[in-house]
Amino acid sequence: MTNRAVLAAYGKYVLANYPRVPIALVRGRGAWVWDAAGRRYLDMVPGIGAGFLGHCHPAVVRAVRAQAGRLLHVQNHFPHPGQAELARRLLRLARFDGRVFFCNSGAEAAEAAIKLARRWAQVERGTKRFEIVCVRDGFHGRTLGALAATGTPAFWKGFAPMPRGFRHIPLNDMRAAVSAIGPRTCAVLVEAVQGEGGFRAASPAWLRALRLLTRREGALLIFDEVQAGCGRTGTFFAYEPSGVAPDAVTLAKPLAGGLPVGALLVRARFARALPPGSHGATFGGSPLVCAAALAALDVLAAPRTLARIRRHGALLRRGLEALRARHPALVEEVRGRGLMAGLALRVPGAGVVERCRTAGLLVNCTHRTVIRLLPPVGAGPRELRRALVILDRALEGG
Repeated sequence: MTNRAVLAAYGKYVLANYPRVPIALVRGRGAWVWDAAGRRYLDMVPGIGAGFLGHCHPAVVRAVRAQAGRLLHVQNHFPHPGQAELARRLLRLARFDGRVFFCNSGAEAAEAAIKLARRWAQVERGTKRFEIVCVRDGFHGRTLGALAATGTPAFWKGFAPMPRGFRHIPLNDMRAAVSAIGPRTCAVLVEAVQGEGGFRAASPAWLRALRLLTRREGALLIFDEVQAGCGRTGTFFAYEPSGVAPDAVTLAKPLAGGLPVGALLVRARFARALPPGSHGATFGGSPLVCAAALAALDVLAAPRTLARIRRHGALLRRGLEALRARHPALVEEVRGRGLMAGLALRVPGAGVVERCRTAGLLVNCTHRTVIRLLPPVGAGPRELRRALVILDRALEGG
């Protein structure tokens, strides 16, 4: 089918809840994708972060092919070796004794974290605590619970009434944190580096303050690592440089190399809050997905991979800072960490995104004015420099 034919079929049969890009992608390899017309694009935002390994990583493809011939899916009443091994490896990376719940997405992982925190406070501790303190411009997913935790009111339009019990404070605001975290708080949910919120980073001092405040109040500290985790920022978890030890962590996007997976890691003392019957996910942690995730972890958690991310992240940041210096009237600042980079513009970024696509580069815009770059780990200096050259020209066109 042609690009036009695929788009016409979408218009006729698929719910229009996404703005559709006018190209139909049919093949991918590493940092590159091809559309139905055979045109090649450099993909610097594969899967909005889910494609961190790049398209069709050979290790993941081999693992999926092998597992598909053995066992695709079993209900979670029956254990299977892949899920146990994946949980063990994730907990080892998090460096805490705990348990893991598997689901299908970051939103589902956020929902599980919300339910865990409330049930821990109310059933296990016998309190009436139910409030979860979140951060303005944070993002945790599109289900109603995750959406209520998301600190961007624009996403709430038309879905009222939102679930109650969520308070939102400004990022890095110490006074607001002290005021919000109190006797009604059962958890604080925070991203170390915001994704959809414009790639703003939480300061280590603020994160350490959140840890002290939650301990004082007996509340959980939960990190959402769905976009920033799995090595994206140069450490496996984005919160690691702060030295803060969380009570629970959510993961998703790149964890299975492009297949749908979500995970909630929780310390053992809180794990009993979700006993049999309290929560579930039919497809969560299937043999196929776990095989893909184990193969992905072999790459993403390797010290040489994390060193490569830090090295290429520094190269990307230098290039973006050079663009800021070349276009001071258009570019406000460079944000992010590692291979999670945002170019904050002084104007809406949709035109820049379109000009990049016309020139063969795929990026997108978040928070209206932040050009988002989430390069795959396999993108080398040559691909990164090519992306920077095209982005430079797209900015000149603005």
